[in-house]
Amino acid sequence: MVLKVFFPSCCSSADSGILIGRWISEQNSAVILAVVHFPFIPVQVKQYLGELQRVTKVSVSVLGSWSNSKQEKEESLSEFLEDLGTIFCHEPWIQISKEGDSKFWSCSILQKHSKNPQEEEIILVYYDQRKVMLSHLHPPLDTAGQRAEDASKLSAIFDTVARSQVLFMTDRYNEGPIKLTHWQSDGVEASIIVELLKQASVPACMLLTLLLSLLSGICRSRVLKFWPLSFLWSKLSTCEQLGHRLQHLQLISSNKKAQNQNQLMRKANIFVSLLIDVALGILLMSWLYRKNRIGHLADTLIPVADHVAEELQDLLQWLMGAPAGLKMNRALDQVLGRFFLYHIHLWISYIHLLSPFIEMILWYVGLSACLGLTVALCILSDIIALLTFHIYCFYVYGARLYCLKIYGLSSLWRLFRGKKWNVLRQRVDSCSYDLDQLFIGTLLFTILLFLLPTTALYYLVFTLLRLLVVVVQGLIHLLVDLIDSLPLYSLILRLCRSYRLAAGVKFRVLEQQDGKPLRLLMQINPLSYGGVVQTYRLPTYSCYPRDSWASLCKKLFLGELIYPWKHKGDKQN
Repeated sequence: MVLKVFFPSCCSSADSGILIGRWISEQNSAVILAVVHFPFIPVQVKQYLGELQRVTKVSVSVLGSWSNSKQEKEESLSEFLEDLGTIFCHEPWIQISKEGDSKFWSCSILQKHSKNPQEEEIILVYYDQRKVMLSHLHPPLDTAGQRAEDASKLSAIFDTVARSQVLFMTDRYNEGPIKLTHWQSDGVEASIIVELLKQASVPACMLLTLLLSLLSGICRSRVLKFWPLSFLWSKLSTCEQLGHRLQHLQLISSNKKAQNQNQLMRKANIFVSLLIDVALGILLMSWLYRKNRIGHLADTLIPVADHVAEELQDLLQWLMGAPAGLKMNRALDQVLGRFFLYHIHLWISYIHLLSPFIEMILWYVGLSACLGLTVALCILSDIIALLTFHIYCFYVYGARLYCLKIYGLSSLWRLFRGKKWNVLRQRVDSCSYDLDQLFIGTLLFTILLFLLPTTALYYLVFTLLRLLVVVVQGLIHLLVDLIDSLPLYSLILRLCRSYRLAAGVKFRVLEQQDGKPLRLLMQINPLSYGGVVQTYRLPTYSCYPRDSWASLCKKLFLGELIYPWKHKGDKQN
């Protein structure tokens, strides 16, 4: 049989002593957790291991002896280490020794109480105890009563190391009778700054939770459910983003402990995303208020709006003539052109009426950047929607008129074929029409058919303008979604400490010689960057747009409206 010994690489330079760990009989494997140095009292070691088993629920015992011949020169040491097997009574008794400065290791198995001792092939596997402990490849620690002891999986090794966390809290500087060597034997890994932040975060989180509960109570009040406020809250992307960030703040400030690694990583990703978002927003705010850039922006906004209005007027004048040599219905063309020109005149008057207050509005809007860059981008998207509201109105008018004619032509076409649409059964049924109905239907079909090119041209032009605005707003929302959903903490962790985001393990051969145990190095395989983004990506409130290309083309052909806003039913959980 093959006996596998998992030995921590941090103990390779430890002083001579005994090996403590867990024996997994189903796998015929030994997981070494630490080395107990000389001198020690066996009774105290047994008491310590019994208390450790009670706390960790892991059957930790003395598995063998460890000899470092570079530091120990007594000839009787090897005999003494063999005699320890009779005191601790473990079968098999593992003896590992390091031969001075040589890279070779000797590992032997003693079976004193076995009647038929068998020669076993030994595989010595080195593992980084710190990386295995922090890799989270083990089952969740909160399912200790429900976990199944599956001996055929490597997760038992990781589970053993993870559940022995109490053992690693004892370092060599503790005043106790037992001296250990493990991955934290030089001192428990911690940070004074982190500990101080943990202590200060408790009252800060309590205060933040109180403020957020009050704010969320105001947001859920009945006042905001009335029609004007509820309509604005559902349509303005700024309100949606503020609500989204409010949920994030409530999540990271809650005193509820994360149940698993995914919830912990989600909280960390949200916290880092908020910090970076606010930092970028403050940088944007400092740039806007430096050198009077707000005033320059306000002075530029009115001429740009006038220029856009003039271009639209020129476009309508072109459509009211003979656009591209096309023969239009002159009466309908003049009515539609004058109707849209009047709307442009109203829009110019509205812009000039607001011109004295634009700088003050932009000054207060710029202060919102301290809430984050995403809030500032959402405000920019809403400003674009307000400044292009006349284009949206033109698009709605053209789409409704075009849609009316398309559905009218399709209904009259069914009349010619002796069919009609059954509203109750939602299908097309046969129907007999008299002569008067066919005559009226022919007249209406002819009128709608000859007026369709003029209507379709206006609809096409304003649809292209509307799509241009939608694309600009879509790019802004994509940037907002990127900041909201990108797991920045996980990506930084993947770059600096890749073993914290483990996808599996791999083994590398270190030594393979006859008469020597096979030495392997167990390494952690990290997740790829794409896997990190896919696994820990944060949910966002918007998806812009959701329609496929086929659905979008169908809507454009039938004249259905393209809404730039996300509806509440589209929210991702």
